[in-house]
Amino acid sequence: MRDVFIAGTGMTAFGKFMDSSVRKLAEEATAEALRDAQCAPGDIQMAFFSNATAGILTGQEMIRGQVALRNTGILGVPIVNVENACASASSAFFLAHMAVASGAADIALAIGSEKLTHPDKMRSFAAIGTAVDLENLVAAREALTRTLLGTGGVTAGPDAASPVPVGAEVMPEKKGAGGKSPFMDVYAGMTRQYMERSGATPEDFARVAVKNQANGKLNPKAQYGGDVTVEEVLASREISGPLTLLMCSPIGDGSAAIVLCSEDAARRLGSDTVKVRATKLVSGRDRQPGDPGAVERAVAQAYEAAGVGPEDLDVCEVHDAAAPAELMIYEELGLCGPGEGPKLLASGETALRGRIPVNPSGGLLARGHPIGATGCAQLVELADQLRGRCGARQVEGARVALAENGGGFLGTDPAAMVITVLSK
Repeated sequence: MRDVFIAGTGMTAFGKFMDSSVRKLAEEATAEALRDAQCAPGDIQMAFFSNATAGILTGQEMIRGQVALRNTGILGVPIVNVENACASASSAFFLAHMAVASGAADIALAIGSEKLTHPDKMRSFAAIGTAVDLENLVAAREALTRTLLGTGGVTAGPDAASPVPVGAEVMPEKKGAGGKSPFMDVYAGMTRQYMERSGATPEDFARVAVKNQANGKLNPKAQYGGDVTVEEVLASREISGPLTLLMCSPIGDGSAAIVLCSEDAARRLGSDTVKVRATKLVSGRDRQPGDPGAVERAVAQAYEAAGVGPEDLDVCEVHDAAAPAELMIYEELGLCGPGEGPKLLASGETALRGRIPVNPSGGLLARGHPIGATGCAQLVELADQLRGRCGARQVEGARVALAENGGGFLGTDPAAMVITVLSK
């Protein structure tokens, strides 16, 4: 297998774009990624297109990638459609990496595009709610309560009048009335279990939201971002205790694209490249208490393949579908010991100017979570961090980066989990 490099990245702003479409968003991100890679549409030899919900929301169940990319100039080449819940885009990246590493293609495109906002919010929530085993939904809900928080993330839409996200699973029962998806009760239950074993408090979760909103303020493509206090996070409307509105990520629309290439192709293109040290995809499985979960299994594989450990990481993007997830993921990635997530956060080491900044983009909490695009958006951020392009949120001296992106639930595990390690 040969070395693979990121040659170009592109990303739309994330937000609520009621008049946009999966295709329009994909065209914008693709064009930007091609410009960045200094390559033409005709140079792309394979494309891997991710989307999670268009089949339900628009009726475009099949050939989504061929439809979305038909006006980009990427013509006649293999286009593979990828759906893996919230890990769809990182799964597309995994496949594009495999194509280049194996020699099947010299230059490949990985792209995620999602249009989640809809005039009928219930349609959006129904689409997201299919990321579990619907044939055995009762068993799936019971299994979710035993799964670590935040690795798949069913999230909800924001209130357009608010400067920061104000909803996770806020499912209107009628116009003007509030409600929530039962998934947030499950997440809240897992959070309470985490509080018992770690000593984490609602104030800790609020501090995650404060950190990521501050980072999002520095990201011009983030859906949200701003100055919010711990007190404001705690005072926001309770969704399912201890989770409040501002502890939960919004849904939205957006697209992110990445051009991957071989070393020979990188020399021909002459673009500013980032090396893919490892990308590992694992699936959920039924497991007994004490068995390693999908994050632990995937990150162990990624560390081994990349030849690095948690002590070598300079910057991370993780799947903070709700604020407590970030603390749990600290522990799963080995950034700290079991139960030490709150302590690591309090130390300031995961802040933007800390030892190991986590979610400098703002994460899902602030950057937003158009689920079929999230995985590539994380990698766009990390590639740009390694290339020194992130302006006020730049992590100085960043050389090694890690992304953690999960999707759905299967049994007692995230249904899909991708860990990717990049280096300059």
